[in-house]
Amino acid sequence: MDIAKRLKDIRKAKDISVYRLSQLSGVSETHIRDLERGDKNPSLDTLARITAPLGMSLSDLLNENNDVSYLNEKEKTLVECFRHLSDDKADTLLAFLKTLA
Repeated sequence: MDIAKRLKDIRKAKDISVYRLSQLSGVSETHIRDLERGDKNPSLDTLARITAPLGMSLSDLLNENNDVSYLNEKEKTLVECFRHLSDDKADTLLAFLKTLA
């Protein structure tokens, strides 16, 4: 598992800057950048401090099955429902959602 890449991908998906994550977690920006580049190995305590502001647990971060675990509950429900739609219905829903955004 590439924790560095996963951590960076999740942070970006949540649209949280390294600076903001640093403020929320109490982990320095430099250390977060080092972790995301894979230059340093994080302790479990550091990972727990970083994952909390991302709205996820440490087990979510370490989950390798590529599900939607880093999403909040509403986002998870939306994705799970979307996956059950036919292609036509999915296209219709996406068109509708784009009008809302």
